[in-house]
Amino acid sequence: MKRVLLTLAALTAVAAATPAMADEAMAKAKNCMACHAIDKKVVGPAYKDVAKKFGGQAGAADMLADKIMKGSTGTWGPVPMPPNTNVNAAEAKSLATWILTLK
Repeated sequence: MKRVLLTLAALTAVAAATPAMADEAMAKAKNCMACHAIDKKVVGPAYKDVAKKFGGQAGAADMLADKIMKGSTGTWGPVPMPPNTNVNAAEAKSLATWILTLK
């Protein structure tokens, strides 16, 4: 019984981690990580800083998804974020939702 419970706990942990890994993999595949990193500023802000700034705000995931697809200027300084034309609306929303979990 103990072995079954440990196995279930391990499977639950893996299942819970899988969506985050999938979105980090998507960020890499969609070239987001060329300008961003999870925990440090590169060209653009660290994703954890984005999560701190916008986390808990109503509509934050939709707003960030829009910025991913259309680009943005002025939110983090003078360097513009170009639109990512390789990302569709569902992917942008998934990425934005993932970013907001990185607090």
